[in-house]
Amino acid sequence: MTVEPSLLLPPGYRVLVTAGASGIGQAITLALLKVGARVHICDTDASALRELTDQHLNLSGSVCDVAVDAEVEGLFADVARELGGLDALVNNAGIAGPTGAIETIDPAEWRRCLEVDLTGMFLVTRLAVPLLKRNLEGCIVNISSAAGRFGYAFRTPYAAAKWGVIGLTQSLAKELGPAGIRVNAILPGIVEGPRMAGVIEARAREMGVEAAEMERRYLERVSLRRMVSGDDVAGTVLFLCSSLGRNLSGQSLGVCGNVESL
Repeated sequence: MTVEPSLLLPPGYRVLVTAGASGIGQAITLALLKVGARVHICDTDASALRELTDQHLNLSGSVCDVAVDAEVEGLFADVARELGGLDALVNNAGIAGPTGAIETIDPAEWRRCLEVDLTGMFLVTRLAVPLLKRNLEGCIVNISSAAGRFGYAFRTPYAAAKWGVIGLTQSLAKELGPAGIRVNAILPGIVEGPRMAGVIEARAREMGVEAAEMERRYLERVSLRRMVSGDDVAGTVLFLCSSLGRNLSGQSLGVCGNVESL
């Protein structure tokens, strides 16, 4: 992606990105590296993590499930060793969770979705905040979803978690603002890529229609009639971390082409 000079970060800027080895997280990681940041990522996919970190000098990584307390503690031991501190946190880790009517959802799958998407964000943030408070200012970006502002039938665990991210974001903005820490959420919509293609194909089979028709139906709910990319989300992260976002806090920014409904 092309980076505007105004989005450049201070020299030595240190960022932790959760689930940073693939998808949106990888796009965010690469954008931060491009503007000179030092980045530490975590991911549950050891192979993807190793492949990415081997390619970039200013990138280090840890295998970590953000829903497991002990693994998050190990992550921050690595952050302390590799970065020596922290200027920004990007809470990107999340899973789709189960799809189905509420009466069919396995309670274990419900719990797992909320543990990764919401409790994991808490576990990471609670250990990041002391590091961020050592600076004159800091930045936290939480990745929510368009599902964080709409009800989402048959995706109740995911929607509940992403609504929770909005509440966490607004609460932390109030709590941490006096320490100079800005906290915002990004709400992606339909993100292009293999994952979305798989969702469309599966839904098309269920509905008995062609994949192209299913995609058209999805995009009918988006004002701009197009998907967004990982780079679109990454660019917003850069904006929020940069001096251009110095007075933005407590905000939920839809990077979605204006999703009208789910």
